[in-house]
Amino acid sequence: MSKREAFLDAACKENVEDFLHFIQLHKDKVEPFDVEEVVQEMPRDQRETLWGRLASLLQHFLQELPPERWEKGSEEGMEVESAEDPKRVMAVVDGVTLVALVSLKVLQDGDTYTALFEIAHKLHVVLVSLPIPEAALQLHIHTLCETWWKKGLKEKEQFGRTAFLISLQKSFILKKPGVEIQRLWSLHDVLLSVDYSSEDNKDIIDLLLQCFHRPIYIKHDDGKRFLVFLFSWNVDFIWVIHGTIKNQLEFYSKTITTHITEIYFRAWKKASGDFLEQIESACIQDIMQCAIFLQRASPVHAKVRQIVSYFHTRKGCHKVDKMLCNLYRPILWKALSAPNFEVRANATLLFTEAFPVHDPDQSHENIDEKIQRQLDTAMGLLEDPHPTVRSNATLGVCKILAKCWELLPPIIITDFLKKLVMELSADISSPDVRCSVFKCLTIVLDNALSHPLLEKLLPTLKYSLHDNSEKVRTAFLDMLIKVKAVRAAKFWDVCNMDHLLARLAIDSQSVSKRIVDLLFKSFFPVNESEREWCCRCITLIQMNPMAARKFYQYAYKHTAPTNIIKLTLAIRRVLNSCIQTDCDLTEIDDSNKENSAQAGPVMLGKDMAVVSSLLEVVVILWRSVEKALKQNEEAQKYTFAKFGNVMSKYFQAFEDERCTVPLIQLASYMPPAAVPTFSCGVLSRLKKTDPGAVPTQYSQLLDCMCSWGQAADILELITDWLTEALPKQGEKAKASRKVRIQEMVEAKPDVALAYLEHLFSHTSTREKGLALGQRPLKQLHTVLGNWKSVLYTHLSSTTDDLRSPSLETALKAFMLHGRLGAHLQHNASEGRDYLLSLEHMAVWVAEMVLPFLANNDGEDSKKSEPLAAEITESYLTLCRDVLLVGLGDETFKGQILHLCSLVLLSEAGYLCIPAVLPILKEVAGSYVPDDDSKQARENQEDHTTVILGVVANIFQKTIELLARHFRKEPEKGKQLCQSAVPGLTGFLQVAQTWDRAPLSGAFSTVFAVILVEKRHLLQKITHPEEVITPETVEDMPPLSSVLLSVILKSPAVSRAFLTEVSSSLESGAISSLYELAAVLHVLAVIKLTGQSKVGLKNAARSVQQQLHKHAVTLSDSRDIQGFIFESSVKTLKEILDL
Repeated sequence: MSKREAFLDAACKENVEDFLHFIQLHKDKVEPFDVEEVVQEMPRDQRETLWGRLASLLQHFLQELPPERWEKGSEEGMEVESAEDPKRVMAVVDGVTLVALVSLKVLQDGDTYTALFEIAHKLHVVLVSLPIPEAALQLHIHTLCETWWKKGLKEKEQFGRTAFLISLQKSFILKKPGVEIQRLWSLHDVLLSVDYSSEDNKDIIDLLLQCFHRPIYIKHDDGKRFLVFLFSWNVDFIWVIHGTIKNQLEFYSKTITTHITEIYFRAWKKASGDFLEQIESACIQDIMQCAIFLQRASPVHAKVRQIVSYFHTRKGCHKVDKMLCNLYRPILWKALSAPNFEVRANATLLFTEAFPVHDPDQSHENIDEKIQRQLDTAMGLLEDPHPTVRSNATLGVCKILAKCWELLPPIIITDFLKKLVMELSADISSPDVRCSVFKCLTIVLDNALSHPLLEKLLPTLKYSLHDNSEKVRTAFLDMLIKVKAVRAAKFWDVCNMDHLLARLAIDSQSVSKRIVDLLFKSFFPVNESEREWCCRCITLIQMNPMAARKFYQYAYKHTAPTNIIKLTLAIRRVLNSCIQTDCDLTEIDDSNKENSAQAGPVMLGKDMAVVSSLLEVVVILWRSVEKALKQNEEAQKYTFAKFGNVMSKYFQAFEDERCTVPLIQLASYMPPAAVPTFSCGVLSRLKKTDPGAVPTQYSQLLDCMCSWGQAADILELITDWLTEALPKQGEKAKASRKVRIQEMVEAKPDVALAYLEHLFSHTSTREKGLALGQRPLKQLHTVLGNWKSVLYTHLSSTTDDLRSPSLETALKAFMLHGRLGAHLQHNASEGRDYLLSLEHMAVWVAEMVLPFLANNDGEDSKKSEPLAAEITESYLTLCRDVLLVGLGDETFKGQILHLCSLVLLSEAGYLCIPAVLPILKEVAGSYVPDDDSKQARENQEDHTTVILGVVANIFQKTIELLARHFRKEPEKGKQLCQSAVPGLTGFLQVAQTWDRAPLSGAFSTVFAVILVEKRHLLQKITHPEEVITPETVEDMPPLSSVLLSVILKSPAVSRAFLTEVSSSLESGAISSLYELAAVLHVLAVIKLTGQSKVGLKNAARSVQQQLHKHAVTLSDSRDIQGFIFESSVKTLKEILDL
């Protein structure tokens, strides 16, 4: 029996196992059996018989187990005996699908395929109702439907629609949908047979719109073709697509927007008839209107500008020019004269970018006339009253000149450039306009034809280098750099070299970098000899020494480190020859003085200013390549050796102070062995420093020691001096002093503390000092702690002891003891030993210092009280810094808050309020919740509530002290309040972040004080004329004025305060007329600031409810309360009418 006959016999339900076996053989690549080959060899009648048997086979199995029961049957494990195995049924369906697909390939014209159609129809039903994601079977039936469509067979629309819909759905699900998008594009003609208006196709329409949400569709070539095709499916669908894109524009990236723009353009280009008209009116013109009328702050504005600009770049094509002319005609010209400046500014950009806007079908005379009118319009826009429009017009005109230079009449070009250069570059009303002129002239410079005219006009701009706006100076220099790059003119003819150097010497980094970029080749010609480099360097120093320093500070950005080192060594040779020839240096050649740099032979030795500047340049250059030198050990050794040989001679020859400073700096870059003569004497020079010396006299020496790794010697010197300067007690100490009297005289605690202050204040020296290990640092920490006894001596003594160290020294040692403890705690890997020492300082302050804050009468208190306040404030400031950097733990916070409480309980504790408030702010700030989740709140609730409760109580005590002091001594109270304003501002900023007790109670405290003070003032009124509603914060009582000024600085704090006001009113705690009037006066002040209108109205409504209760008794009363009531009603009405 042949393969054909055997396969034909197997195609029935009785021989289904044989059929499945044949299908398996076909799938097995090793086996020679091929279903396609067998079907192709069958005669026509045999194929029809095969299809009929397969249709019966498929019908039988689908009746036994319909697709709806496949998944159910698999889950139930086939408990029903008569039911077929779902896997077997799916295998049969898959085999029939395979034969049907092969049959379609060999189907010829004239063949009868009724049975094959029956099979395809049944498989189509299976595909539509397939309940489980059977990928292989779905793919095969999907392919069958796709092939049926492409063959154009009976009822192809039904099969094509299903294939199209499944491809569309799969393209959204697959991680890599590229292949499915290609298949979808191959089926795009299916849409032509789909009725857009039918309700049955709404699902397809929704999916099609989803394509515009998918970047893969927008970027994929076939996806882009498909999206372009959608614009030609149905005219009514175009505005739906456009609406979808507009809604998504905000979320498109710039790249995606570029692809969307291309889709619009290609859709427009291919469209015709009604489709073209709809795309132009519903899409392109709508985008143009959005580009004109949208605010610049809109997230969509930049995207629509990008789309419109794409169409502008396509100008020059007849169809594009005509379209732009037609679409702009009804909107653009009106927008250019609109009252709103943003509309005019947006329209200006579009107009100048699309210039010339003309209809190519018109005659040349008409076109020329329209272009002339448009040029007149552009000139008018340069004179617009609003600077934004003038800036945009400047950009547009420069683009027009760059693009159309050879097409415009010379008189037009000259008028435009004169307008820009002569007038707008000096527009005193707007730096933005001046900046635009220089930025946009670089666009004109890109056209070489503009260079001859600009060469004549640009020199009039030279004083723009000194514009008072930095961005204008920056733009001017960018233009000069462009002039130099395109060789339009000699930049020094536009702006004199002296002006450039003067500006380089004093200007900001951004300006200075551009001047260096401009001048680099002039003063550092890398292609010339090193001798010439030195010549240019000395010339630059002679022209402007400060500019020279700035120039070489940025030189490393423009050349290789090798050249920097070469210049450094070349300057060394110049300095050497100066020493050798008794300072008569004639080797500087003035044969190449670019930019009018005239310099004759230089007597460097006698001109110490030039010598010192050369040394400064060496230091600057060395610093700029220090990192590169460290990476090249050989070059570093060579440079060290070269300079090490001459450093001692330099110190001898160049004794001027201005030379000494860079020489010491230079020595710090080298190892001490390279400068032995100098390095050996640095420590002794430090020991000889006089008390009261300014930092410049010793700071460089300290930096040298640290850079040489000798920070330990400095620390030892500081420790010894501080130890020896401490007063000794007892007879043994006196004997010791007699033996070591000379050494005691030499001890300089003031200088030691100055050295320590310098070490702590600079990152590099601090790191070197803290890296010395625990032993010397701990010893120094202990010695500094011992100086508390000196501080206490000054605090408790009635007379000054001349033998004892000064008060300033003791106080500085006290502070540095705390600072060193903080640094050591930060460096400690574990434990809290140094934090404990800071807590011991708090105990010492509480026990030894706070008693002197008691307000005792007598001369002693006049001296001790301010000193005790100063010590306490200094310590609290130190603790504030510790908390600020996050070093304080819970125990430390508790100790410091306890100290704050004790301070405020002292009689003169009010003096320390400005130092207490920042502590409260930092403690409260450390508990501001990062996570709003309930669990996170519960975890820290107990401890946080306790700490913040303490903070709130201390704050309440602080406000009460301020109020009490205001009443006792108004002038001093006002000064105290003003000094507390920064602390109050910071604390309330933190407090407003909490919406619950206890910290929210801070606003209750503030409100209560304001209310009481204002109520007291209202109760003292005796005449109706005195009932005046305040208009500003200054019209409120003194303390209320300060507190309200702090509150109104921040909208968030204002909202929190108004919330507290409303809460207090709603609780019924405020009910008297005087209190309600006081509240309304506060609200009136807030109203005039224009802040928190919602909170203001809520508070006003709460007042209205309480005030209504007084209406019956006071509405007709003519006493003081009646006048207050009338005034309150009037104020309330003004607030509610906002």
